[in-house]
Order: sequence, then C-alpha cells, then structure tokens
Amino acid sequence: MRADRDVLISEVGPRDGLQSIQAILPTAAKKAWISAAAASGIAEVEVGSFVPASVLPQLADTAELVAHGRGISGLTVAVLVPNFKGAQAAVAAGAHKITVPLSVSETHSLRNVRRNHAQMLDEIRRIGELVNALPEGQRPHLEGSLSTAFGCTLEGVVPEKRVLELAVALMEAGCHEVGLSDTTGYANPAQVRRLVRALWSAVGRHQLSGIHLHNTRGLGLANAVAALEVGLNTFDASLGGLGGCPFAPGASGNIVTEDLVFMLEAMGLRTGIDYAALLAQRALLQQALPAEPLYGMVPLAGLPLGFQPASASPGSSKGS
Repeated sequence: MRADRDVLISEVGPRDGLQSIQAILPTAAKKAWISAAAASGIAEVEVGSFVPASVLPQLADTAELVAHGRGISGLTVAVLVPNFKGAQAAVAAGAHKITVPLSVSETHSLRNVRRNHAQMLDEIRRIGELVNALPEGQRPHLEGSLSTAFGCTLEGVVPEKRVLELAVALMEAGCHEVGLSDTTGYANPAQVRRLVRALWSAVGRHQLSGIHLHNTRGLGLANAVAALEVGLNTFDASLGGLGGCPFAPGASGNIVTEDLVFMLEAMGLRTGIDYAALLAQRALLQQALPAEPLYGMVPLAGLPLGFQPASASPGSSKGS
C-alpha cells in the first residue's frame, strides 16, 4: 500500500468484465483501457486470464496485455490462472500477481475449472512450487481465491467451516495469501464481517487483505463498507460494473469502480484515483463496446455540487 492511498482498488474489468460478454474487445482497445486506468491512478489491473482461447476467446491476448502492462511504471499487473499450465504461461509472461480460484462449492469448481477440491489443491501445490522456486525478486505474488465463499447458485449454502478449511489448505499449498470472493452476489454485511474475522483467526491477519464483491442483489457497496469496517483495504471492482461468472447462473456484475471510488473518497479515504479520468475511461469503454450496458449510479447522477475527493487533499485520510 502506497503512502498516498488508504484503499487499493484493483480494476478487474479487463478480465472479469470482458470474459462475461460475447463481444471481443480488440487488443488495442484493451491496451488503451489499461493505460487509461493506470493514468487515472489505479495501481493494479487484472489484465486477463491464461485460459485456452477455445474456452474464453475474449482473453486470448492476455500475454500481450501483460507485456503492455509491465511497460507502465508503477502498475501491478495481475492475472488469473485456472491450472498449472496457465501459471507457467503467467510466469513466462512476467505477471506481478497470479490469482488461482478455488471454489468452496465443489459443484462450481467442477463447472468452472473441471476439477474437484483434491485435484485443484494438487494443482495449486504445483503452482506454489513453481512460483516459490523462483528468485525472490522474480517471484509473482500468489493468491488463492476462495470463490463462492458466501454461497453458490449451484449448491446454495456454503458452510463457513469449509471456507476456513480450504483457506488453510491454500496456505499450506504455497499461496502467499488468500482472497475472499462473493462470486455469486450472495453475501450480506454481517456475513462479510463474520467470515473475515474467522479467516484471520484461521490463517493470520496478513494473509487476507482483499475481497471481490458482486452487486447481484444490490448489496455490493454495503458489503464493501462492512469489509472496510472490519479492516480490509483491498477491493476488486469493474469499470461500468461489467462482469460475472459464466459458470455460475445468475451471477451478474462486479461492484462498479466509479461508484466505489466515489463512496470511498466521500468517506475521506484516499484511493489515489482521479475521478474525472475515471469517467473518461468509462467513455472510452462505452465507445469500444457500444452495445454493452454499463452500470453505476454516480456516472448517471453526477458528482454532488462542491464534492471534494479525499485524494485531492493530502493528509485528509480518516483511515479505515
């Protein structure tokens, strides 16, 4: 976390957003998006996923996007990988951060990555060995993401005990931290607070700092506030609310980057992101995807008269 920001927002639209729509955004447009995101103050962008082009042709250019992102000073280039082969490609491309999804719902795991829990943990152990064998300065950060941690459209209730067991297993497999993901938009604020505290007890406070939220049932920002209150400081979000999971029926978009940034800045928390530049990104995305609806309340309503973002006033942070 840089000293000039209190909250880190990871823009996941180029991966999670684009994998969920039919249109294939040209590589040049993706590069322009990533560059604009970095120029606006976004410090981390998930640029894609190393999956077969036959499965997600929208993300076939991920290696080229990693190379582009690495050329932008100060930008953390993140990718998602579903297996060891994907991790090899991510390491070869030079990604700074690798996220491996482990669905707490085994039904979702079989649908999403075609592996049960035991098979997926074996895969993650191999990835952990690959990453941790690299020289320290060349080692990407490895996150094991606990997908469907709050509930599953395929299985329904997901036992919290199972979330904790798999979090421990991820750390034992060689992950550097775990991530908490509301893949299906089932979470509520009380559940967020309870599960974060339980995970900290299970794996340690420094092994969980971030959360991935969806706004499927309108609770995305409420859950973000709950996560802030309990002490998390890293949030995934997607420009225009693009996103969802192709393998979880009914799992609609991520929390909207524009709305999240406004809320945090209005609360006195510095994101380091310039809001006018963020809206310019949205205009670029809408131009590139004219048939795709973009979401967000603040872009529609406009900023309040006299609004002063916390990031514009050094030292104005209230903390989290």
